[in-house]
Amino acid sequence: MLAAVGLKEPALSTLTREVYRLPGLQSFCTAGPKEIRAWAVRAGATAPQAGGVLHTDFERGFIRAEVYSVSDLKRYRTEAAIKAAGKLRVEGRKYTLRDEDICHFLFNV
Repeated sequence: MLAAVGLKEPALSTLTREVYRLPGLQSFCTAGPKEIRAWAVRAGATAPQAGGVLHTDFERGFIRAEVYSVSDLKRYRTEAAIKAAGKLRVEGRKYTLRDEDICHFLFNV
């Protein structure tokens, strides 16, 4: 139906992407056994800054972030399979988040 009217994706997807892009935002996700949640952060934010969006203690006591991408999750289906494929990355303080990263923040306060 979209192709019939010359669209590549639904208009809501385009609108959502532009609402993030115009003020310079991007999204990253956190994932747990019960939910995956998206968070907004300024484009160019470091891993500790992104952790601070969740809780200030995450930024203050940042140790590292374990990161994989949404595309890896789509491909491998589980975090265990992502780890087994060697696609889980361990990133430090200077890591700049990419749009659609999925992060686990390790911290100590």
